[in-house]
Formats: sequence, C-alpha cells, structure tokens
Amino acid sequence: MARILVIEDDRELGKILKHLLEDAGHSATLAENGVKGLVALREEPPELVVLDLALPDLAGDEILSRVRATSDLPVLVLTAIRDLDRKVELLKNGADDYLEKPFHPEELLARIEALLRRRGQGKRLAVGPLVVDLEHSALRFEGAEAPLSPRELAVVALLARRPGRVYTKEEIAEAVWGEDAPKSNALEVHLAKLRAKLAELGAEGYLRTVRGRGYALLEPLE
Repeated sequence: MARILVIEDDRELGKILKHLLEDAGHSATLAENGVKGLVALREEPPELVVLDLALPDLAGDEILSRVRATSDLPVLVLTAIRDLDRKVELLKNGADDYLEKPFHPEELLARIEALLRRRGQGKRLAVGPLVVDLEHSALRFEGAEAPLSPRELAVVALLARRPGRVYTKEEIAEAVWGEDAPKSNALEVHLAKLRAKLAELGAEGYLRTVRGRGYALLEPLE
C-alpha cells in the first residue's frame, strides 16, 4: 500500500480516482486545486503524486516544478494534450510518466505500480561512498553508520538528491518546514549536528558551506 496524492480539480473524476486507488489497496488523498495540493505535499508527504495538468489556480507545470525543486517524488501527469513535443517537454521538466485522458483504469493502476516499484528501488541516496539511507534514517560511510532525526534526514536528503547544487538557507527551510519555517537558528543547529555526525563517520568534508550562497553536499576532491 502507498500514500498517493491526487491533485485534480474535476470533482467527479477526483472521486473516481480516489475510490479506484483505495480499492487497489492504496491510501489516497484528494486535493481539488494546486494550492491545496502544495499544502498536502508539505503536511503529509505522499509516496506518489497523480497530477492533473490543467488546474484553475496553479498550472500543473508550476506544481511539477515546485515538487522537482526539492524532491524526487514520482509524479504521474494526467493530460488531454496529444502533442508529442509537449509530452517530451513534460518528461524533461520532471514528470516520471503521463497518461492521456480519457484513460482506462487498469492502465492507470499499472503505471502507478511501475512507478512505485522504481521508487522502492531508490531508498538510498549516494554521494560517492557516503550513503543516505532513507528507509532507516541513517548516514553510512565506509562501514560506519550514524542515525538521523527526521529533520536531519530531510535536510541531508534534499542536498544528496542533487550533489553539488548549492541551496540557500531559505530554500532548505522551505523544503523542510514549509510555510512554518522557523525564524530562529533551528536550521543552523541541524546543519551543525549533521556536520558532527559526518565527522564521526570520517566524512566531514562532504557538507560544504558556500560563502554568501548556502550549502551543498559534494564528494571531496582527492
């Protein structure tokens, strides 16, 4: 069973999708527009998103862009578009798969199961020999292991998904806390704890501070 978020403004279709997924054994949450979808993504992160491309408030492309900025969460796009170039653009912009409307329920479920299988194979993020174990909330390096708190895991996983990419404090805080990002030095505290755990593992050079810009996770040069 997987937690699946359906972002679909057509209420009847949304209800059909929700019942279809629940009948297949999944837990489904329905968001009727893009704003509600983003709130659901923060408050109860799903394992997969079914995203309607044509939403009344935020375009599906914008939702997809925001998901991809902080996550490798599988996204299945539902679209009435039949233009090949547009479909290719969707995939290049981060969609994992798409399904044309109208679609057959069995095909939808089959595509979801395929994406979930792929997701199940990716529960570890590696930056060289440093491994972020998402399933067991731990850092591993050359045979040693350090447990992570939920916030520490969220921070290091964000950085590990795009090694070398510099994230500002604001980007990290928004990804980890959402709109409830703390005004205090909570982020710095979590980063300091991560540095200490990396040092204990002998991997202290991985977490970089880029002066005036932010933070990145990168394998040190020899």
